[in-house]
Amino acid sequence: MLTISNIHVSYDGSRILRDVSLTVAPGQVVCLMGRNGVGKTTTLKAIVGTVKCDSGSVRIGGTELARLKPDQRARHGLGYVPQGRDIFPNMTVWENLRIGAVAQGKKLNGELDRVYQLFPVLKDMLQRKGGVLSGGQQQQLAIGRALLTNPKVLLLDEPTEGIQPNIIDQIGDTIKVLRDEGLHGGERRDYSQEVTNAIKALRKEGQIGILLVEQYLDFCLDVGDHFFIMDRGAVVAQGPIRDLNDDMVRAHLTV
Repeated sequence: MLTISNIHVSYDGSRILRDVSLTVAPGQVVCLMGRNGVGKTTTLKAIVGTVKCDSGSVRIGGTELARLKPDQRARHGLGYVPQGRDIFPNMTVWENLRIGAVAQGKKLNGELDRVYQLFPVLKDMLQRKGGVLSGGQQQQLAIGRALLTNPKVLLLDEPTEGIQPNIIDQIGDTIKVLRDEGLHGGERRDYSQEVTNAIKALRKEGQIGILLVEQYLDFCLDVGDHFFIMDRGAVVAQGPIRDLNDDMVRAHLTV
């Protein structure tokens, strides 16, 4: 289980995160939600160690990670797919997949078959350069690469960003998600389904916890088990995803 407790983060003297606490259990998909600029990405960076915490605790199981470097945290079981994916554009799909395991001194055996099962398109593109893949294919590659490090917890930052053009409309008496009439191209639809299926498959296996930062409400409702909502650097609401109600959406998620 990933547990972060009472995290505080400051940039140039300004407090960005205020007493943030959350947990992610094995086999659970936790959605970290909120408007832009409320601290969601900073929370992920604080967990993986690319942002320094002023105070607080980051633990996987009984291991305290707060004083460890990012590469050491990864070796303890954190897998991270940041915004923008950060694949290597001049390396092939195969090289991108392999590099995560190589960096940790691991050999790839049956793990590749698991990635190909989750994302079949990658198996047909092993010799293509990462930079020529579509946005959806790059996201699948980034998630596959993270999985090859055998993480205990997978952190995904905006996996649908720039791919699935859903929009959240005004919320009335019920939570409503409208699909953009301008949706075009099969790749975006296929991508959404591939990632949704992969997250559900990982949840069903019950071995990996997933912490998901996401803007699209329908995606969270589809794959999530639990939610935390942030506002102004603090967690302001949390609970089972089924308890996410209209008032919370109006107050903290709509623009």
